Amino acid sequence: MLEPSEKIWMDGSFVSWEEAKVHILTHSLHYGLAVFEGIRCYKGKNGSAVFRLQEHVQRLFDSAHIGMMGIPYDRKHIADAIVETVRVNRLDACYIRPLVYIGYGAMGVHPGNNPVRVAIAAWKWGTYLGEDALTKGIRACVSSFTRHHVNAAMTKGKIAGYYVNSIMAKQEAKAAGYDEAILLDAEGYVAEGTGENVFIVRKGKIKTTPLTSVLEGITRNSVIELAKERQLVVEEERFTRDEMYIADEVFVTGTAAELTPVCEIDRRPIGDGMPGPITQMLQKAFFAVVRGEDPAHASWLTPV
Repeated sequence: MLEPSEKIWMDGSFVSWEEAKVHILTHSLHYGLAVFEGIRCYKGKNGSAVFRLQEHVQRLFDSAHIGMMGIPYDRKHIADAIVETVRVNRLDACYIRPLVYIGYGAMGVHPGNNPVRVAIAAWKWGTYLGEDALTKGIRACVSSFTRHHVNAAMTKGKIAGYYVNSIMAKQEAKAAGYDEAILLDAEGYVAEGTGENVFIVRKGKIKTTPLTSVLEGITRNSVIELAKERQLVVEEERFTRDEMYIADEVFVTGTAAELTPVCEIDRRPIGDGMPGPITQMLQKAFFAVVRGEDPAHASWLTPV
């Protein structure tokens, strides 16, 4: 269950958590065209800060552009509203969810001139994949569901309706006793998790799925940069499910998942079945950044 905070920003002003409501005939509720972001604010040694705020806001606007939705505010207005939402709710660490959706009006597949609405919520949210996920790793399975073909769903957009695919895969994985699902693309190569980018480590090299058919993860980009700074080889190329099985390490990245080790896939232990040294190194580097302990990446943090 969500732990409610006090206020949600809706269309330019704050309303109480309980009063943040929409009409049952809101267009996006029926047809799935809404765009959103997941953003984290971390408590660090210099106070609280939002991680890579500008990049998240840019991706929100990119997603809206793909969906032909005109956001009725500029980027600065949205970025400022995100920070203010954290402040108003007096949260020192939280998850932030901006949502752009098509409101009440015409009912039918074409939204016509229905208004585009914007909401921003923030709440306390701990480890996404379980209390021990970051330290002990998770168990995953390869899903029977295929990830979107690039001409069926434009994968650079973080669009709400696309996540039905993720929900189905996640439900299947959880019912089978796994923590997470990994989906293959329409040609059978590893695509991504239900809400994460996938990395493997094999023979000292890091591989991750190229951006041809997956969401351009902001945590993914951050981890690639941190790896290269440590003189690690990072290759963006396709790989198969069996290459995951024989990898030395596997980990997933995302705003919610942060950097989570994967220690078993389809009942096959990865490496020795424990988080590997490169995963642990990058995890340590990532958390040093978000907690304000790495001055080289201070620009990735927006103080609250």
